[in-house]
Amino acid sequence: MIHSEIQQKWIKKLENVKEQFQQNADYNDKHAQFPYNNVQWLIDEGYTLISLPKKYGGEGGTIEDMVILQTYLGSIDGATALSIGWHISVVGQLYEQQLWEQSMLDRFAKDIVDGALVNRAISEAETGSPTRGGRPATNAIETEDGYTLNGVKTFTSMSKRLTHFIVSAFDQQSEQIGYYLVHKDITGVEIANNWDMVGMRATESHDLVLNDVHIPKENFVETRAMGAKKPNGWILHIPSTYLGIAQAARDYAIDFAKTYQPNSIDGTIGEIATVQQNVGKMESLLLSARQFLWSTAKLYNNDDNATKIWNETSASKVLVMNQGLEVIDLAMRIVGAKSLEMDRPLQRYYRDMRAGLHNPPMEDMAYTNIAKSVLDLF
Repeated sequence: MIHSEIQQKWIKKLENVKEQFQQNADYNDKHAQFPYNNVQWLIDEGYTLISLPKKYGGEGGTIEDMVILQTYLGSIDGATALSIGWHISVVGQLYEQQLWEQSMLDRFAKDIVDGALVNRAISEAETGSPTRGGRPATNAIETEDGYTLNGVKTFTSMSKRLTHFIVSAFDQQSEQIGYYLVHKDITGVEIANNWDMVGMRATESHDLVLNDVHIPKENFVETRAMGAKKPNGWILHIPSTYLGIAQAARDYAIDFAKTYQPNSIDGTIGEIATVQQNVGKMESLLLSARQFLWSTAKLYNNDDNATKIWNETSASKVLVMNQGLEVIDLAMRIVGAKSLEMDRPLQRYYRDMRAGLHNPPMEDMAYTNIAKSVLDLF
């Protein structure tokens, strides 16, 4: 499946740091610490430029490139992959769909080349998942020379390492929801140290607190309607990461089945029929999820398809998550009670995979939108 120069180059690079990243993953999970060293390596090596077009100094990677690479990175360390994936996804959509004024895209591209990290800050306790369309409680008030923002954003992945936030806020004067570019060093920007979850602990997705944050007028960069013209294939970074985690669970279980030899049987547990049945189920689920996700990503290489694959994009996340959870369950059944030992990664894979259920799009919204498209109800 790996065929482009970008894929070949980065798979080779990631192989060289695989062992170190995996060692970091265990420590970072236990201490709920962001993978600063991993992400700094990715920045220094240029991984954050993958989705930036070549004319801006990036690598000009495709959605398919991103999906392949994020799957591989997710198999190494899910928290690192999910975190950096948000940046890759945001940059990819911004420049592919030209969501901002050209002058802002030009300026921001220079920041990205210089090492900037960006993520959207759109989730709020008051609204729930942003895919449900709730109006943000965060407000933007237009002033003589810009805007003043006040509010609290939840689930802000990479919060302490980001250089820029794209914040959703409601402007009561214009009665529209807009997105505002906020630099981390602006007065009034704070990170609440409150991320304490059982899954994806190392993403440090703390709350972003905005207290009278003043930004210039040009930092009002887009409205909600700007990003709704066609499917956003870059959001496939989410199922890609979780497919990688499921792959890691599979690999661990297979290695265990090949080598574990309790004295109650002759040979390894891999020779037991029930274990073989679980291995077969696990492998079939992974093959199905991988082929569906990767084929969806490939469809984005054809401009004629890019406006027609809403359903495939939504279904990819739902299918990968549900089948990935089953893969990890089967892997834990193969390994048995040892899979719950804190020194083994399977329990972390399980916890991280569960967290993915709450990444967009939400399952019920995905099914509802797919049904409406099939029933001609849009």
